[in-house]
Amino acid sequence: MTFEHINETARNIYNDIVERKVFLPIKDKDGTLIALDDAYDIQDELYKIFQEETDSGTISGYKIALTSDVMQKLCGVKKPVFGKAFTKQIYKSPYSVRSTDYIRLGLEFEVAFELEQDILSAGTPLTIETIGDYIKSCMPAFEIIDDRNADYNTLDAASILMDRCWCAGIVLGAAVTDWSSLDLAHLSATHYRNGVLSASSITGDALGHPLEGLVAIVNHERQRGNALKKGDIFITGSSQKTEFAEAGDFFEFKIDGLGSVSIQIE
Repeated sequence: MTFEHINETARNIYNDIVERKVFLPIKDKDGTLIALDDAYDIQDELYKIFQEETDSGTISGYKIALTSDVMQKLCGVKKPVFGKAFTKQIYKSPYSVRSTDYIRLGLEFEVAFELEQDILSAGTPLTIETIGDYIKSCMPAFEIIDDRNADYNTLDAASILMDRCWCAGIVLGAAVTDWSSLDLAHLSATHYRNGVLSASSITGDALGHPLEGLVAIVNHERQRGNALKKGDIFITGSSQKTEFAEAGDFFEFKIDGLGSVSIQIE
């Protein structure tokens, strides 16, 4: 795909987001699905456009999406896809958002990690056994998504990842530095909507282990020639079903041993 085509597609996506248009699948000019490698190039160009047109600033957040077999089958892929978040989209709990700032506001329930040190783009792929030395802290997190009223019967992976995997922000609980003493794959996780228990899970329900999500993101970025920086934040997949929020809602997400994170929807 030529740079002109990449830029044109990214610009069209940016305009749709700014104009608050309903999400629609993004096809190539011949009507076929866009290849994932090209879709990541378009995603990168979209982030650049946001940086040029808004005060978005630098990128310091990373996410993994389509982590379940159900969503992968729905979108026609056999592996997750990846997105990013700007530093200004990363918030500390307790936090509040306005529902009117989104077309359809959703929350996902995740384990987040912060890097202790830089990870160079070169080198052998990391594993859950070797990633630990790079981790500073761990915490519960909400991912804020805006699916722009997407029709889930028409989704494809490339369209989602080109639209930043719908990531509209990250809300972090208090950092836990003694994370390595915890059995991260088997921590009990619960979330409450307006004080009422809404869902329960264990942290390993996303990819079997939160570190699997972290390793997948890091290795993906390195394969694309990108280094990761000290202080970068990674959210590693939702262990619970997405909740679509409305004005007046209050959500709290708790993970045993990691504490809680909360958000008010105004």
